[in-house]
Amino acid sequence: MQKLNSLLILITAGILLFSGCSRSISSGDYPIQPVPFTSVKLTDNFWAPHIKKNADITIPIAFSYCESTGRIKNFEIAGGLDTGRFRTIYPFDDSDVFKIIEGASYSLQTFPDIELDTYLDTLIYKIGLAQEDDGYLYTNRTIAEMHGGAGLHEWASKNRWELDSILSHELYNLGHLYEAAVAHFQATGKRTLLDIALKSADLVNKDFGWDRVKVYPGHQVIEMGLVKLYRITGEKKYLDLARFFLDVRGPKGDAYNQAHKKVVDQTEAVGHSVRATYMYSGMADIAAIEKDKAYLNAITRIWEDIVYGKIYITGGIGATGGNEGFADPFVLPNMSAYCETCASIGDIFTNHRLFLLHGETKYIDILEKTLYNSMLSGVSLSADRFFYPNPLESNGQHERSAWFGCACCPSNIARFVPAIPGYVYAVADDELYVNLFISNNAEINVGKNKVTISQKANFPWDGKVEILVDPETSGKFSMKIRIPGWAVNEAIPGGLYRFDDQNSEAYKIMLNGESIKTEIENGYAEIERQWKKGDKIELDFPMPVRKVVADERIKEDIGKIAIQRGPLIYCAEWPDNNTGNVLNFVLNREAPLMAEFVPSLLGGTQIIKTSGFQTQKTLDGKIDLLPEEPIMLIPYALWNNRGPGQMMIWFPVTTESSHPLPAPTIAYRSKVRANKMTRALYAVNDQVEPQNSNDHSVTYYHWWPDKDQWVWIEYDFDKPETISKTKVYWFDDGPDGGCRIPDEWEILYLSGNVWKPVNAKMAYKVTKDAWDSVAFESVKATAVKIKVKLNKDFSSGIYEWIVE
Repeated sequence: MQKLNSLLILITAGILLFSGCSRSISSGDYPIQPVPFTSVKLTDNFWAPHIKKNADITIPIAFSYCESTGRIKNFEIAGGLDTGRFRTIYPFDDSDVFKIIEGASYSLQTFPDIELDTYLDTLIYKIGLAQEDDGYLYTNRTIAEMHGGAGLHEWASKNRWELDSILSHELYNLGHLYEAAVAHFQATGKRTLLDIALKSADLVNKDFGWDRVKVYPGHQVIEMGLVKLYRITGEKKYLDLARFFLDVRGPKGDAYNQAHKKVVDQTEAVGHSVRATYMYSGMADIAAIEKDKAYLNAITRIWEDIVYGKIYITGGIGATGGNEGFADPFVLPNMSAYCETCASIGDIFTNHRLFLLHGETKYIDILEKTLYNSMLSGVSLSADRFFYPNPLESNGQHERSAWFGCACCPSNIARFVPAIPGYVYAVADDELYVNLFISNNAEINVGKNKVTISQKANFPWDGKVEILVDPETSGKFSMKIRIPGWAVNEAIPGGLYRFDDQNSEAYKIMLNGESIKTEIENGYAEIERQWKKGDKIELDFPMPVRKVVADERIKEDIGKIAIQRGPLIYCAEWPDNNTGNVLNFVLNREAPLMAEFVPSLLGGTQIIKTSGFQTQKTLDGKIDLLPEEPIMLIPYALWNNRGPGQMMIWFPVTTESSHPLPAPTIAYRSKVRANKMTRALYAVNDQVEPQNSNDHSVTYYHWWPDKDQWVWIEYDFDKPETISKTKVYWFDDGPDGGCRIPDEWEILYLSGNVWKPVNAKMAYKVTKDAWDSVAFESVKATAVKIKVKLNKDFSSGIYEWIVE
């Protein structure tokens, strides 16, 4: 009864941490505390509509897909409400249900909904039935054991927990369960899901330890979930268990899941970026609560490694798709950039926690950059389609999807978006931090004073902000106003990207109508005074259109510039530019950059108008600069809301750094067909040569997952052509991927209505990392076909196929 009373006191206090977790009931915690999202009501025209759409559209469709794909059916079967086998693809599919429950719980606190509340009650009842008597909850194993072990996923061992450090995801699922349970309890006061979570956590605590099972989580997140259980119950065993799961990692494990070293010895961001950021966030929680300098030093060093060499200008992290994560410093390809939506959310978690530890604006600068660009790109304006990767360049091969087999990103969006108001403010004793500039009304406890804050802003379109300060009683405290890096000529902390010129227009701060100068500490303008009702702060952050250049060690961005205004990164997209071709643009560096708000475009957005030139290759190998034409740019986060097509962020300023339109060769003039038609088919005649057969910075066409069969690509000529040689460059993503160079290939030509093999003058070779060429007796044809025999175990692909 005493524990229950403590819990009720906590929820009555309503003090939330990190999207819904209560303030620690121990003496140790973050020196700065976030103001909970439930205390901040957004009233703006940018984020408030996103949050409403998340409630009205994203959460309902996410639950709908969980129903239709069998995720919820798995709980019903495991709980005895239905019969059958495991219905979905992955053993971590349970986690999607938990994440959406978490998001729905947050949403209920902003938009009360009896129907949703009742649906959650029913769903939680099913989850409770699926939990085994001792607290174990993992529907794949429970269902498999109903069938004598048949159907147990290949990633799971016959023994519980045994393969969690690899891929079973048992602990990963539970981490999201614990976060959902805390959110649901705080939203509703109901213990139903919390009791399930505590029963599970007690089993994990019984099974794991230095003298028991010593397996580290293969996908981190349980660490954060256990800290939330500790905060809401005061039971230190959950905090100790979270620390155990961090300390038991490494050395000599896999860098993919950050187990190559002990966590305190890590200095670089490596491996899977979502796993990494979840781990860094868990380490920050431990560092705060237990005042652990080793943890703090490690994650601070890792943050520098990311920001100084591994982050994109959009705030996205994770350069490569093979490991869904980090590459070497300065290896930041644009078209093949992974930048997983979940990684952006995880990096926001990490940067927010580092701010709460250090109190420096540089962490919020990264948070804001990621929030407005890479994270927001992950969801459509209609709130019902999602990106998994968020590339910085596209030739039309990218398009948001309604759902994924691995659906971590939509469910993460569902839980993150409702919590965005919780990133606006923070407090520390008698200091109130203003981090984000979004119109809102908030009630905040600053020291012993209750303060009502009303913020009016038109961010991210306008830099003018008005903050009304209304303390319940007149009192002395400090307002700490973040001065964004972009407002003081800093494109990003550390200088990986920098503005091409210096803006001489300074920001302005006024108090009650009079201009004031303030001390700047850790990037914050501090106004300490005796505040009274009706006090007003006015901010004016200049928002000129800025040109950004990258560190010269980023080879992909040499000779190019990006465009930024305020926190927003801009791109050129196909619908707004004459021919739909934007990848071959060269920007006129001297042309003016004019900002204009267009209410009718993409829900109302600020565009940028400038000019440049299209480039095109000639048949003699030169590059022509075509006549100058207008170029229109939109915020990057809004791209792909009008269908797939070309998009580009980094604009060449010289012909040498451009991607010119292909020369009018036989291949380029042809109509391209294949036995497997995909958007990537354009790659085979785009005249872009890869560096090797596993170059993911260049677009390629592939037949995966097909294998052990003959496949083909065909060029249909616009008029009969005489041809006598060909060459092809194969795609091979070994050893990790599913494509290899093929077993054999041959060329056929169309004569009349008959396909005939050419008379080759040499043997057909199959080579990796080089061109394969064949000369043949001259023929006149209306079409030519390359036939490819796939290996019995692997598929294959083609970067480029040339016919002469």
